[in-house]
Amino acid sequence: MPRILIVEDEPAISESLAYALKRDGFEVSQAGTLIAARAILASAELVLLDLMLPDGSGFDILHEARRAARGPAVIILSSRDHESDRVAALETGADDYVTKPFSPREVVARVRAVLRRAGARDPSVREPTSEPPITVDEPTRRAAVRGRAIELTRVEFDLLACLLSAPGRVFTRAQLIDRVWGDGFAITDRTIDSHVKALRRKVLEAGGDAGLIETVRGVGYRASDQPDG
Repeated sequence: MPRILIVEDEPAISESLAYALKRDGFEVSQAGTLIAARAILASAELVLLDLMLPDGSGFDILHEARRAARGPAVIILSSRDHESDRVAALETGADDYVTKPFSPREVVARVRAVLRRAGARDPSVREPTSEPPITVDEPTRRAAVRGRAIELTRVEFDLLACLLSAPGRVFTRAQLIDRVWGDGFAITDRTIDSHVKALRRKVLEAGGDAGLIETVRGVGYRASDQPDG
């Protein structure tokens, strides 16, 4: 999985982000100063960057990331919530801007969205050899099977988007509950199974292969990383 560098001098914030990211399968490095961040910046694919650090401004790291030939994506984490601060960061080259306080789950979702836009891929997953048979467009919440639109419920769309975010990766039922429903919902395995069953039926009715959504017995589900036949 992509390596995420957290540059944050508040241990509680850094540790909560690291826990959420590792739980979602990412590799994580942490730094509390500019000096420590510079030493490992080149190994990161995305940086979660606090602007106010003990030895300087996070803008210094942002400038260095943008000057690099293959610099990492950058998401700013800041207590500054003025429009001028957000505009300055985004115009300098930040990929996203999150104001404190924030939910670690929201930050993880933003990390995935930025990595998708940047074209990052899990190196352990094989790329499809042809156009993907099922596609989702999260900003418009539209899904299609070989260009043919399919009508999905909110839960069905979120399940499909989650599985397609990493074809070949197995998502446990607990991970799907966390990603689709969030905390505070008492969702049973049978509920997930019924939603997946409905999703497969709609994919099949639209001319796709229901087997593209695979069951991994005793674990969960995954989207096949191979085109259907």
